[in-house]
Amino acid sequence: MENKKDKISLIAAMTIYGTIGLFVRALSMPSAIVAFFRGLIGSAFLCVVIVMRKKGISSEKLRKNLLLLIISGAAIGVNWILLFEAYRYTSVSIATLCYYLAPAFVTILSPLILKERLTPLKMLFVALSLFGMYLISGIGSGDGGSFVGILFGLGAAVLYASVILMNKFIRDMDAYEKTATQLISATAVILPYILITGGLGNSVFNTRAVIVLLIIGVIHTGVAYWLYFGSMDGLKAQTIAIYSYVDPVVAIILSALILREHMGLKEIVGAVLILGSTLLSDIVPVKDNKNV
Repeated sequence: MENKKDKISLIAAMTIYGTIGLFVRALSMPSAIVAFFRGLIGSAFLCVVIVMRKKGISSEKLRKNLLLLIISGAAIGVNWILLFEAYRYTSVSIATLCYYLAPAFVTILSPLILKERLTPLKMLFVALSLFGMYLISGIGSGDGGSFVGILFGLGAAVLYASVILMNKFIRDMDAYEKTATQLISATAVILPYILITGGLGNSVFNTRAVIVLLIIGVIHTGVAYWLYFGSMDGLKAQTIAIYSYVDPVVAIILSALILREHMGLKEIVGAVLILGSTLLSDIVPVKDNKNV
């Protein structure tokens, strides 16, 4: 029987994730700097969690997985930068929907990387999600979100998909160890990029900006990851898949209510296709594989 407390923790984590776009939009500084402080503060928080759990990171396990941890951490860092740029160039809802194409990219790449069979049903789900992407993009009609923002969102989705696939090959590390190490790696990769591109530049670090950065680092990264990973053991994979869609739903609702970013009929249909097909792809595969 599934743990009710774990369900609440997962819903809380997904709700927190769904609000990050609002906070990123509130900052007047480059996305790389926001991503850097997110990684720095978030990794520090998770390291504290690891210490409190009295489970230090094994140097042997770290050494064995080091290359993949560095590469996947770098992908996480660049993924954040692209996602935050997407928030700036298009609406939070459109950027979030682009980001949620990551599972479709995982499905496309799985036969090549994981040697998994791409069934006709999964191909249909991918086709539906891509058609949904076409609808929200406004290509050919001149409407919809900014094309540049959509490209940033899709780039973030591709990198997130690559992290999902790389995590399949990281062995013998629990979720907290793996994520803390990846966030440290992400922060380390972003720092030289910031220095090369002009450092902190004209970024304004007033009281408001510092508070927002702390919220993104502590709440949206440290606390959200802690709640998310802490809920995994007590829930079924299907439950996790279903509840993960609280994130985009919250993002879409809040972007409409707070930022006044309304979607037309085409965008709504596109959103339903993207989220619906991705959700079905997550919860149907067991049944689908039996029919192969």
